Amino acid sequence: MKVFTTIAELRQQLDSDRNAGKTIGLVPTMGALHNGHLQLVKTSVANNDVTVVSIFVNPTQFNDKNDLRLYPRTLDKDCALLETVNCTYAFAPSVEEMYPTEDTRVFNLGPVAEVMEGKYRPGHFNGVAQIVSKLFDIVRPDNAYFGEKDFQQIAVIRAMAAQLGYTFNIVAVPIVREPDGLALSSRNTRLTESQRRNAPKIAETLFKSRTFAASHSVKETIDEVVNTLNAIPEMRVEYYEIVDGNTLQPVTDWNDSDYIVGCITVYDGEVRLIDNIAYRRSEK
Repeated sequence: MKVFTTIAELRQQLDSDRNAGKTIGLVPTMGALHNGHLQLVKTSVANNDVTVVSIFVNPTQFNDKNDLRLYPRTLDKDCALLETVNCTYAFAPSVEEMYPTEDTRVFNLGPVAEVMEGKYRPGHFNGVAQIVSKLFDIVRPDNAYFGEKDFQQIAVIRAMAAQLGYTFNIVAVPIVREPDGLALSSRNTRLTESQRRNAPKIAETLFKSRTFAASHSVKETIDEVVNTLNAIPEMRVEYYEIVDGNTLQPVTDWNDSDYIVGCITVYDGEVRLIDNIAYRRSEK
């Protein structure tokens, strides 16, 4: 595996690959890689001749400076992991390389970016659109891979891609979980022992809510999930919303859509964890 730190060198390599007729897959990451990321890489490796994994903690998508400071950075370990899954290239630029000047672009990402994370983390998705569009322009992939744990982010990236006229495939890869159900996340490493013991209750509560939902309303289901998790020490639900899986707008009735997803954010101590679950899935 080759590691690139400059845009110019990566572009030169990819131009050569493209001229040789090779297909290119891109997996954007912020590093601190885990099996969820590796599943994205494996999917790309299986479907492309060349796989590029970017490792870059993007400052413009953090609205909490402390969260940016504490975000784990483990480049050497990340590269060693990527070697094990046959990644072709890692791209690990500096902040100065990606932002030689301030990126002042403001994206109009529409309603999918205004709810949930968009409401609680103002500016977050604009920062995501800035960095992902930069990576798309640098790599010019045939396929780009994102994990469904960041369910809203995928919808936002698709909206951004449509706005900017990108025509390649944006591929969503299912959530990878620990054996106890906890959705894999780089933030999990920041949990204390007691917080880590409690963390799987997020997924457990979501999965149980599917059975509960069969005989209860949308509002009753939301209340059940929120009350269950808020009763656990150190846990606080920031939001739980049940939405149309395509538009991300809230639903009030189980018959409002053929594709209904519950999206949750929970603070476990100071660590912010996200997860989601499909109640109905007939994606248009």
